[in-house]
Amino acid sequence: MDRSKIGLVIPAYNESATIYDVVKAASDYGQPIVVDDCSNDDTAALAEKAGAVVVSHATNLGYDGALNSGFVKAADLGYQFVITLDADGQHNPQLIQKFVDELDKGFDIILGVRSNKPRISEHIFALTTRVRFGIKDPLCGMKGYNIKVYNQLGYFDSYRSIGTELMLFGARNNLSIVQIPFKVGERQDKPRFGGSVNANFKILRAMVFSV
Repeated sequence: MDRSKIGLVIPAYNESATIYDVVKAASDYGQPIVVDDCSNDDTAALAEKAGAVVVSHATNLGYDGALNSGFVKAADLGYQFVITLDADGQHNPQLIQKFVDELDKGFDIILGVRSNKPRISEHIFALTTRVRFGIKDPLCGMKGYNIKVYNQLGYFDSYRSIGTELMLFGARNNLSIVQIPFKVGERQDKPRFGGSVNANFKILRAMVFSV
C-alpha cells in the first residue's frame, strides 16, 4: 500500500524523550500526525523536526481529545486509513506494517493485542469485550481503521471511552475486525492515567459507558 494513503495518529503529552525517534521510525509507513496535548516540554518542536504534522492543543484535552483531533486532521488531509500508536515507545513502529497489510486486505478495523496488561481494570474490560465481541484487548492504543468507519460514526469519541468507542461501533455494526498480538515495549514516561486507583476508576468508568 502506498504510504501516502496512511495517516499515523500519535497522541502526545510531554513525550520529548521518545517522540523524535517514534516519528522518524513511523514515517517509513505513513504520515505521522502528532497531537501535542498542551505539553510543557519540547514535544511539538521535536515531532515537527522529525517530520510530523503537528496539531497543538492550547489546553490539555486528554487522551480521547487528542485522538479526536488527530482523526479530524487525518480526515481533512484525505487519508484513507488511520493507524493510532502511542508516543512513549511501547509500540514498535515496525509493527505498523502488519496493520497496513491487514487494511490492504480489506479489513475495516485492526486491533493490537498487548503481551501484558498492567491493571486489573484492564483485564476486567478485556474480559467483558471478549465475551460480547471477541475483542481481546480493547485498551491497546495501537489500532488501525479504514477512514470510512470514522466517517460512518462521524467522530472518534464522545464520552471519554479511552479510545474504544469507534472500535465498539464497528463491532456492533458487524464491520470486519482482525487482531494482531505483539510484545509491548517498556514505557519511558509516567503512566497516562496517573496512579493505580485513579487509573482503575477511569478505565472502569469507560467500560460502563462503552459496553
